[in-house]
Amino acid sequence: MSFDLVLFGGTGDLTWRKLMPALFQAFRHGSLPPEGRIIGVGRDSMSDDQYRALIHSRFDQVELAKRPSAGEFEQFAALLHYLRMDLSQAADYAQLADILKARQANTVVMYLATAPALFTGICENMAAVGLNGPQTRVVLEKPLGHDLASNRAINEAVLRVLPERQIFRIDHYLGKPSVQNLFAMRFGNSLFEPLWRRETIANIQITIAEELGVEKRGAFYDNTGALRDMVQNHALQLLCAIGMEPPINAHADAIRDEKLKVLRSLKPWTPETLKQHAIRGQYAAGNINGEAVPGYLQESGVHPDSRTETFVSLRAEIANWRWAGVPFYIRTGKRLADRDAHIEVNFRPTPHAIFKSPQGAGNRLVINLQPKDGLELHLFAQGQDNRAGGRAAGQTLAPVQLDLDFDKRFGTERVGAYERLLLDVINGRLNLFVRSDEQEEAWRWVEPILDAWKHDADGPRPYTAGTWGPSASSAMIARDDYCWSEEC
Repeated sequence: MSFDLVLFGGTGDLTWRKLMPALFQAFRHGSLPPEGRIIGVGRDSMSDDQYRALIHSRFDQVELAKRPSAGEFEQFAALLHYLRMDLSQAADYAQLADILKARQANTVVMYLATAPALFTGICENMAAVGLNGPQTRVVLEKPLGHDLASNRAINEAVLRVLPERQIFRIDHYLGKPSVQNLFAMRFGNSLFEPLWRRETIANIQITIAEELGVEKRGAFYDNTGALRDMVQNHALQLLCAIGMEPPINAHADAIRDEKLKVLRSLKPWTPETLKQHAIRGQYAAGNINGEAVPGYLQESGVHPDSRTETFVSLRAEIANWRWAGVPFYIRTGKRLADRDAHIEVNFRPTPHAIFKSPQGAGNRLVINLQPKDGLELHLFAQGQDNRAGGRAAGQTLAPVQLDLDFDKRFGTERVGAYERLLLDVINGRLNLFVRSDEQEEAWRWVEPILDAWKHDADGPRPYTAGTWGPSASSAMIARDDYCWSEEC
């Protein structure tokens, strides 16, 4: 199968940091169709060879195992080409159209690795020169808009020139092997489904924590914040994967229909719940792995009076028969105590205790997403208290753990998120991409939080870098007599 992949923003950060390494890995693994061409589009003037040299130099910043040897890159570079374009000039699209139509590839992928403000203009200019035929697929990077209105405007503009089946809204979290195993765990096994409901589950916690600060993305992040950057997409997609009903099959729309039902079932915000259940924070100077790090307001590109949140903690509920009354806790942030992404399913205690068990402990399933990838099942086993009076007091239970490490079982060289998603775009598989109505529903739920914070005079709560966020996050979950896993 022949394909042309056009990377708008072909010299940008996303292209060299994520997309080119992913495309190279697909090439190395033999998964990239051999009849392919990759065209980087940018504003600078350069030849194909200069572009290849630029991309080659960027691989020095990729982890060692994923860097190409000289021979490997020479073979991969044969796929790479460059085209100078001013994306605001309609005439430049005619040149691109001539290049693509001359080859007549089976599939043409337009990857919009640009600012979302350019999406509408790019799609309209593509359509004006006939680059919206049935062989065309458009990939839209997040964040898709700044709020519900801008998201809807972008979607409507793109849908005017392409049908939904040719639009791939990418959320790289859905391409992670660990998230794929989340779907496999739930819908490929009969073990958990009978327990997956309000009668047996007390609460569910979703944590996406980063040790890093905003790095070189200060200006971008200051206009985005953690709620838009992580919650509206990644965290809510994980919540959907946990909370959705089993789809009728593994087809894209069957899966996305069930995720949409979850988003529509999220309990709406009230002024009272916004105060108690929507916590925001901003990191101050602190210590990460023994090194002093600056606070958010001291980062390059950040406004010195910024009220942008770098931490979010939320309490959500899915108002349906399966989940009514079960709190879903979401937290995400930068400069936290550890780099860790996991989902913790906490089960209710036994209805009648006949053994002694450790104070505060319980059965839980931990789905590890990063840096570890696997499942942990925390149970109790019979132990014996041999301290004075222990035998007279009876038997005790001790916590035990079943640990399945997917990296050890399947190897660490599994297909990465962007590699998987790029191959899915080329092959036309929509299962791991977000539909427009999903995105709009997620924005609809998030927007009241944005509005409340916009008018909140207090601003985000400060927290010291290297901790788990502001104390208000712990207070929020403690109101339900629960605690975050590291605090229990």
